[in-house]
Amino acid sequence: MRLVCSFALLILIVAAPVPAFAGKIAGSITEGGKPIAQGQKVEVTCGSNSVSAQTDAYGAFSLFMSDTGKCALKLHYQGQTPSFDINSYEGSVQYDLVLERQDGKYTLKRK
Repeated sequence: MRLVCSFALLILIVAAPVPAFAGKIAGSITEGGKPIAQGQKVEVTCGSNSVSAQTDAYGAFSLFMSDTGKCALKLHYQGQTPSFDINSYEGSVQYDLVLERQDGKYTLKRK
């Protein structure tokens, strides 16, 4: 009986799904020293996977990306999509960004 229980336990361990590790990507976006408007779409793309979130009233965002490595963060803002290269990790990472406008074109820079 003990052998049967041990075998059943081994089957459950091997057959159990491996949890997906997701890294938290959080940060804030300001323009002219003030938070950008609430509800702006922030999209992170790593390879062929994309996740998105919206800014809150403080220009802050938070999302989880299952992929690690080099990624692109894009902000959908006033008909433009400025981007910024970031890195995603299994742990958390924070990107506080500044939105600047020059010659009618928006760019994102790290604080």
